[in-house]
Amino acid sequence: MIKLLLADDQDILTEGLKLILGAEEDIEIVGTANNGKKAYELCRIRKPDVVLMDIQMPEVNGVEATEMIKKEFPNIKIIVLTTFNDDEYIYDALKNGASGYLLKDTSPVEILKAVRTVYNGGALIQSEVAVKVIDKFSQLAKKTEDKHIDSKAELLTDREIEICRLIAEGKNNKEISGELFLSQGTVKNHITKILIKLDLRDRTQLAIFSIKNEL
Repeated sequence: MIKLLLADDQDILTEGLKLILGAEEDIEIVGTANNGKKAYELCRIRKPDVVLMDIQMPEVNGVEATEMIKKEFPNIKIIVLTTFNDDEYIYDALKNGASGYLLKDTSPVEILKAVRTVYNGGALIQSEVAVKVIDKFSQLAKKTEDKHIDSKAELLTDREIEICRLIAEGKNNKEISGELFLSQGTVKNHITKILIKLDLRDRTQLAIFSIKNEL
């Protein structure tokens, strides 16, 4: 059973998500919050597996709440769900540890898929959002005069670097396996080894690492 917390200051949206997502047999809605502070407090009490987090909320916004929650509860997965397809919000949310970023016009089916994906250790970023993330980090890289390439990148094989590049493009394991003519199991094993080598938590961090180090 996936314990899910909903954080959004729009009551109508929260109630709608509660009805739709809560009807699934493998999902239990353990609480709702209308601001980031309450979301953080509920994480301490209810210990959710996944949080669906809005960005623009009173008192503490979703980006700040994501940082607070991930610092104290690193195992809680956070999906940012917002109307704001904005570079800064995307960058800050992922930098603070969010495992996924979806726009509010995303279908319930895709939201459910995202919840299950991050619960199982994956990351989910919509393709249009992934492009913005790549652009953001590319711009930051250009602005940085003294580029520092992490020495851990040298530990990667050519095949592992290929996989890193595709993850940075927002590709999932099925798409990567098709492009590289590998089984999904082999791709998953490669990603596990890459995360261990680079001492990273998940594929979102791996995407950021790949872009920053121009793999």
